[in-house]
Amino acid sequence: MSNLNHFVVMGVTACGKSTIAALLAEHLGATLIEADELHSEANIEKMRRGEALSDDDRWPWLNRVANTMQACNTGVVVSCSALRRAYRDKLLNNTGAPIGFVHLNASHAVIASRMSNRENHFMPVGLLDSQLALLEPLEYDENGVVIDIDQTIADVVSEAIEFVTKQHR
Repeated sequence: MSNLNHFVVMGVTACGKSTIAALLAEHLGATLIEADELHSEANIEKMRRGEALSDDDRWPWLNRVANTMQACNTGVVVSCSALRRAYRDKLLNNTGAPIGFVHLNASHAVIASRMSNRENHFMPVGLLDSQLALLEPLEYDENGVVIDIDQTIADVVSEAIEFVTKQHR
């Protein structure tokens, strides 16, 4: 896939999606889209109460994410959980453009530790297990890379940039 310029930084809550997506977008000179900002107030309130979102909650949100991506005239980097293959397929189908996926991955212990140290976020630690249960790793036919986040931010970004660079060849 040459000249790929749409990327989704994905993974469970607290894996560093926002941080890595922002740094990757800056490196690429791309538009950054923070998918959490596109959740409905009802979705946010549901998560604040410790309730996992259903697919019925997620589909309209994923449509908003895809529509926002499609509206950009430049390359985009999106911070979006994209936990299931069906969600990633929806983004691909609704944007009509190829997407490279950067899956930020770590153990339950690493993620739980990060979640407990976060301030002012609507996602409680109690929802981590439901996110991990929902997570479907990238499949062989999906254009993506899995990066272990139990390393420095600089190293994670370096691996993401290496993947992105290969997509532009």
